[in-house]
Amino acid sequence: MNNDEHKNNPMHGIKLVQILEELEACYGWDELDRRIRINCFHSNPSMKSCLKFLRKTPWARAKVEKLYLEMIAQSD
Repeated sequence: MNNDEHKNNPMHGIKLVQILEELEACYGWDELDRRIRINCFHSNPSMKSCLKFLRKTPWARAKVEKLYLEMIAQSD
């Protein structure tokens, strides 16, 4: 991938921890649980447990990344 391709990818260079921190700050755990029904948002949520789950669960991470892209699109 060259720099032109990275320029068009809004996820380039953004770490999962940053995505989760921004989503939690914007929505809070309760709203994240309502929007994305995964147990790590519902049952005693913490940044550490959510990161651990999302790093090994591609389908859940994809949903979180999709919500993040929607959030940044709304803020533009």
